[in-house]
Amino acid sequence: MAVTIAVLSQKGGTGKTTMVRTLTDVFRRVGLRTLAVDLDPQGNLSDYLDVDSQANPTVGDVLAGRATAADAIHGDVIPANLGLAETELVLGGKMGRELTLRRALREVEDGYDLVLIDCPPALGLLTVNALVAADYALLSAEAQYFALQGVQQALEVIETARENVNPDLEWLGVVLNIADMRTRHSREAYDALREHVGEQLFEQTIRASIAYAESAERARSILDHRPDLGTDYVQLADELLARLGLDGARGRLAPLLA
Repeated sequence: MAVTIAVLSQKGGTGKTTMVRTLTDVFRRVGLRTLAVDLDPQGNLSDYLDVDSQANPTVGDVLAGRATAADAIHGDVIPANLGLAETELVLGGKMGRELTLRRALREVEDGYDLVLIDCPPALGLLTVNALVAADYALLSAEAQYFALQGVQQALEVIETARENVNPDLEWLGVVLNIADMRTRHSREAYDALREHVGEQLFEQTIRASIAYAESAERARSILDHRPDLGTDYVQLADELLARLGLDGARGRLAPLLA
């Protein structure tokens, strides 16, 4: 069965979706069968991964019971669109609503090594569904003053999911994103997180750059558009794979680092 990772943040603008997109790319390049699930009504991950905007069915149809997860896979992506926001409202009135995504993904997990779920930038029902479906939670935090507060709020949601619905959920850690470690502000944000979460903070940070927006606009991976920046994600993938115990895949990262 696939290892399922929910990637979340307490708010938007933390580079979370770019992180899911690029890690998906890295993992696929080293031979890991990776399914990307877009659980954000904005559908940015679907756009980034070049899924047709008219693709149907979507994750909203899966959650509403109108389609299976297998039917909603388009090029190893289960896409989302604005209709997902309405689906979330409908989902709120259903019995066992927190288990909906978990049940849906069971039928496709055997076909993948990894499932990455891009959660919406809010700690609501969709994010809870992701945490219940996941084996691990990964946090993205922007390198700014309120990063620690956002991480703490996300950790509370993770703990609630663990205590009530998914006792096997593990926290992989937090990634400091959109960071410029040359500045005192970013270094202080990193140090504050390190003091609070210890080794759960990933050593690798993700540098801030307009190049990420450029690569998305051109539908080109940052690994090809700006390989120097892409190295941040390859190093992050190495740390992630180490924490997951996937040493064989780690060994295949060397060409990307070169």
